[in-house]
Amino acid sequence: MAKVWITGARGLIGSYLLQEAHKYVPLWEIQPITREVIDLTNFPQLRELFQRDQPDYIIHCAGLTKSTDCESNPELAHKLNVEVTQVLCELAERFGRTKIVFFSTDLVFDGTKGNYSENDAPNPLSVYGQTKAIAEKIVLNNPKNLVIRTSLNAGVSPTGDRSFTEQLKKAIMSGQTLYLFVDEFRCPIHASVTAKATWELIIRDAQGIMHIAGNERLSRWEIGVLLAKRWAHLNPKIQMASTREYKGPPRPHDTSLKCERAQTLLSFKLPGFSEWLLTHPEAEL
Repeated sequence: MAKVWITGARGLIGSYLLQEAHKYVPLWEIQPITREVIDLTNFPQLRELFQRDQPDYIIHCAGLTKSTDCESNPELAHKLNVEVTQVLCELAERFGRTKIVFFSTDLVFDGTKGNYSENDAPNPLSVYGQTKAIAEKIVLNNPKNLVIRTSLNAGVSPTGDRSFTEQLKKAIMSGQTLYLFVDEFRCPIHASVTAKATWELIIRDAQGIMHIAGNERLSRWEIGVLLAKRWAHLNPKIQMASTREYKGPPRPHDTSLKCERAQTLLSFKLPGFSEWLLTHPEAEL
């Protein structure tokens, strides 16, 4: 029976991994690693906990994931996204049999071409993307480890504020008018699908880099239109906008992902976001 740590287990993807675990690895021991359990930046305590548990897998979801937070506090972003990952990898190497499954992002790319494959070279524009790209290299120093790059994830998190859909819904409910870019493209996916795909990849001993994202390239505006229909009862107010009018930190225009490598290992087809919404009309977002 394998023992698994899930860091960031009260985050979005981490919580869905917990929900789906019994379907894929019912006999495995799943240990949620949350802030209540340990502060991952307390490295002596982390080493002590690792030595006690000696997990076979660490699914590393924890980190500073909001780009705005990373831009305003790059030192904290580096500590949480890079240094914690470095220590976990060192512990895994020392133990010898622990495999790291690391969650990364489409924002490791600069967005100049879109439709990125796992073989394309990262060139991040943001602090968040930069820290994730550095951490990817650390994880991939061991070829048996797995890096999963994903895109915008929808869903309901334990804290109610971790998914892009939760953030949009909160803004709509507050009466804000949302200005959504028509020229910025992502491949959104529901976090439950990300979790299912992750467990299948783990079971199949996937290694290296895998992309897990929705099978549909959508602009921020197109995503907003889909959700406005879903939430018509909230009277959403959305307007088209362009990145040409944006004055903040650099944003990649198109970080759409090719997922063929992972798709060959999965028992199901990764859905596009609009398809997922149609087939899950009652699901919370």
